[in-house]
Amino acid sequence: MERGFKIGNKNAEKHSLSHTRLHRIWHSMYCRCNYKSTNGYKNYGGRGITVCNEWIGIEGFVRFYNWAIENGYKDGLTLDRINLNGNYEPSNCKWSTPKEQSNHRRNSRYITFNNETKTAKQWCDLYKISQTTFNDRLNRGWTIEQALTIPTKGLYRKVYK
Repeated sequence: MERGFKIGNKNAEKHSLSHTRLHRIWHSMYCRCNYKSTNGYKNYGGRGITVCNEWIGIEGFVRFYNWAIENGYKDGLTLDRINLNGNYEPSNCKWSTPKEQSNHRRNSRYITFNNETKTAKQWCDLYKISQTTFNDRLNRGWTIEQALTIPTKGLYRKVYK
């Protein structure tokens, strides 16, 4: 794990972290919020999502880097906003696995069943049923309980790990 840097060190001006994964994450976050030519701008900067002043510039990267290390950054995790309509700032960001982040999207379908709300994908994983089967059942008028709990026929049922 890379070590943290403190503002005021010689390393704040030349942090030597430009080729690290954390720098690529920071740079991508900044670009998709600020440059119309960046892939994904319409879903970030185009919707008014910004990067907080604390995380802008060379010292901003160092502060982002230190925040990341102090808040559970590990290789393989992705930067995730807690409030999908909120800005990139320390109080609205966390590190998530790709699976967690795929369940936390603006187009995720949320379903409440037995007084608990999860994404359709999470319910399907829990009940070991494919999303296609689940969606087909709902489209045919089945209740959520029926769609999740009635076993599929035959030996071709997809089993999730």
